[in-house]
Amino acid sequence: MKRIEDVKLHEAQDLYYPTMCQVTQARQLTEMEKWYELEMPDGQDLGHSPGQFVEVSAFGIGEAPISISSSPSGTGRFELCIRQIGTLTNVLKKYEAGDLIGIRGPFGKGYPIEKFLGKDILIIAGGIGLVPLRSLINYVLDHRRDFGRLIILYGAKTPAELLFKEEIADWTTRDDVEFYMTVDQGAENWTGNIGVITTLIPGLDLNLNATMAAITGPPVMYKFVIMSLKSKQLADDHIYVSLERRMKCGVGKCGHCQINGVYCCQDGPVFNYSAIKPLEEAL
Repeated sequence: MKRIEDVKLHEAQDLYYPTMCQVTQARQLTEMEKWYELEMPDGQDLGHSPGQFVEVSAFGIGEAPISISSSPSGTGRFELCIRQIGTLTNVLKKYEAGDLIGIRGPFGKGYPIEKFLGKDILIIAGGIGLVPLRSLINYVLDHRRDFGRLIILYGAKTPAELLFKEEIADWTTRDDVEFYMTVDQGAENWTGNIGVITTLIPGLDLNLNATMAAITGPPVMYKFVIMSLKSKQLADDHIYVSLERRMKCGVGKCGHCQINGVYCCQDGPVFNYSAIKPLEEAL
């Protein structure tokens, strides 16, 4: 693979053209997920906000929308975690430090951080949903004094599918993070909670006026998580969901992600629940 300094970058700031970013670190997290740290050319920043995504490409193979998993740290580097489920992602799993990946974006609307300032943040992540929510989690941790409580609920199918285990260990021991974890199916030596993620919600003591919830996970999860939050009287406009639904092009041209007149890639993927509640197909 060519090094980043050997690639002539397209000078126009056109989101239809990929920028070649160099992999600086790569690590297999689970059997299906691989983590990458990428560096932008000339040390520039990606300029994303938590909840946005990029289009990732390997020339001659294709491209796919992938959530950004890192806080906007201002270091010229950003992180992705890619699940190996198709032709492109099975090619990308072979990439290691020094290889180049095409990036378009960032795209979409992320979390409205200005509305989260000073509030308690409730993170509810199911499975691969931890990947985009990790960007928000780390943003809150980077600016810890600007927010109230940070409550993280995380669920996976099995212990083997848990992501970012080193960070989980850190969240578990921090005194400024309230972390709760569950798996659908236990395993040998598993001593934690067993059950779906909604089993973690009833025991929460929430300040309803000061809590903003961010939810990402498999589609089947949303209905039941929202029902559980509503049973605790959390207001609709305090709930945000990420609908990375059938996104493809990232620029609102292909129509794959359209829900009635809403395009997930442009109007989302992060939506306030009160805005999409009337859309029957959304959840």
